Amino acid sequence: MNRIDLAGRTAIVTGAVKGIGRAITAHLQAAGAQVIAWDIDADGLAAMADTVAGHAVVDIADGGQVRAAVETAVNAHGRLDILINNAGIVGPPTAALAYPEDAWRQVVDIDLTGTFICCQAVAPQMVAAGYGRIVNIASIAGKEGTPMLAAYSAAKAGVIAFTKVLGRELAETGVIANCVAPAAIETDMAHNQDPEVLRLMIEKNPMKRLGTVDEVARMTAWLASADCSFSTGAVFDLSGGRAGH
Repeated sequence: MNRIDLAGRTAIVTGAVKGIGRAITAHLQAAGAQVIAWDIDADGLAAMADTVAGHAVVDIADGGQVRAAVETAVNAHGRLDILINNAGIVGPPTAALAYPEDAWRQVVDIDLTGTFICCQAVAPQMVAAGYGRIVNIASIAGKEGTPMLAAYSAAKAGVIAFTKVLGRELAETGVIANCVAPAAIETDMAHNQDPEVLRLMIEKNPMKRLGTVDEVARMTAWLASADCSFSTGAVFDLSGGRAGH
């Protein structure tokens, strides 16, 4: 089996406390990376403190908090090689024409604007070093549009488009940006959805199951490695056959 080698690399993982973020953190560490965990869950971060290289309570939708956390990370570790933009929320399952405006803004602020803010804060550090790997966690909802999840679908579509732009703009710098578009994954977030919405997600999947956090983490770890060298601005589906384009 191929072994992903991230020895000597420093990574930031947003939304690192639970689910996909926790699995990505573990896989990057197993490959040798030092991981700095970001989340809004202070208690969860405290519980991880002894197992990660660093941690910070960060609201990724707040540019000031993000920039301060990046400065702290650079001062502590000297460099940032990997950024995994995983933090996000789904929002309430509501028909598009009845979607609450405040909920819409919250989802877009965290899922899309938060990803933009983190990239804008971290990528210049990578460009200056001549090396970097950015992986944005998008969703199949951003490609297909999931009924009852208008804000989430729109935000993740934005993440996909932003990743394409970023990848092309940074293509000659040594910094690569890609995104992963999972279908429904076995997490608390998935099971907190309306049962009917979750049932439809599974039914639409040719494998008739949810993906696992480890499956997302394995793909992400490769995209975060030097082995991923000629793909940038790309979307990597992880959908059990659901993605048709």
